[in-house]
Amino acid sequence: MTVGDVCAWIEEWAPPGLAYEWDNPGLALGAPENEVCGALVVLTATRLAFERALACGANLIVAHHPPIFHPILSLREDHPSVRLLLDMARAGMSCYAAHTNLDVAPGGVSQALARQVGLRDIAPLLPARHAGMVKLVTFVPESHVAIVREAVCAAGAGVIGAYTHCTFSAPGTGTFAPGDDANPFSGVKGALNEEPERRFETLAPHAILDRVIGALKRSHPYEEVAFDIVPLENRDTKTGLGARGTLAEAMPLNAFAAHLCRALDVSHVRVMGSPKTLVQQVGVIGGSGADAIREVAGKVDALVTGDVKYHDALLAQELGLAVVDAGHEGSERCILEALADYLKRRAPSLPVDIYREPETFRIVGA
Repeated sequence: MTVGDVCAWIEEWAPPGLAYEWDNPGLALGAPENEVCGALVVLTATRLAFERALACGANLIVAHHPPIFHPILSLREDHPSVRLLLDMARAGMSCYAAHTNLDVAPGGVSQALARQVGLRDIAPLLPARHAGMVKLVTFVPESHVAIVREAVCAAGAGVIGAYTHCTFSAPGTGTFAPGDDANPFSGVKGALNEEPERRFETLAPHAILDRVIGALKRSHPYEEVAFDIVPLENRDTKTGLGARGTLAEAMPLNAFAAHLCRALDVSHVRVMGSPKTLVQQVGVIGGSGADAIREVAGKVDALVTGDVKYHDALLAQELGLAVVDAGHEGSERCILEALADYLKRRAPSLPVDIYREPETFRIVGA
């Protein structure tokens, strides 16, 4: 299998179109046609992660954080981050990252975090405003409606809640006049032809639109496929920022914080709120989710995230929202197992390992 194969599998789960516009997911190092002999799943492609990949025989690092966020203006060996990329390239190492697209994708980082915390009835916490829906409308001869339907739905269109293959069609008549260079599926060149057709329409997430259109064109019998893309106000209800859910039983905030330390296998968390605050409705955002405090307040009893700053905590206090900062790494590490399991299901013959960095911060007493 190739690097491109592995990239395509990950993008079926977390389409790059779900990433925020400032992000840089995708293949950062290597070439799609490179053969893969093993993969290492990590949060960040650090020097230690690179050394672990070499030691376990992996030549593909699958990371959550992109190794390149900003343009690299020089290839200087005395810059540690650049030297790491150069060393990886010299070793034939490829590196692929699924970042904010994996944050908001169904079953992604925050939903994995919610499961790790032990929440029930898990659902997206906040809408991902860029994760809109479109309506695909095309016109198909009766003989090919079932073929086109199967193709576009297999590509991810036509999903509404727990239902798949949700489409609509109605009869009509299409007209066309093939030119001398045309190769029409039916009709006569140089004449105006009428063709009985079905108007076929379905919904698709905008993030996978290219995939769906590709499936449409491959399955449609016409040389030139006519189709409309209609933007909608609808949102994909399975896609969103963060996750929310319910604890089996309410518990005081301090007890909840201790529960998080055990569930996430972290040495400590930082807590903002009264120790006696009862927590049952919980929101989680893996990584840095403090920007959502104002929007989350009033929706849940407590927010679990990372990278909470002093003024973020003051805002939460003013809004009556308990916040538990489990650290950036502590709140994202749970995706490693989920991502590795996914790759193992897609490619049982591919050796897949996980590398967890040592905790970045540690508590030191006076």
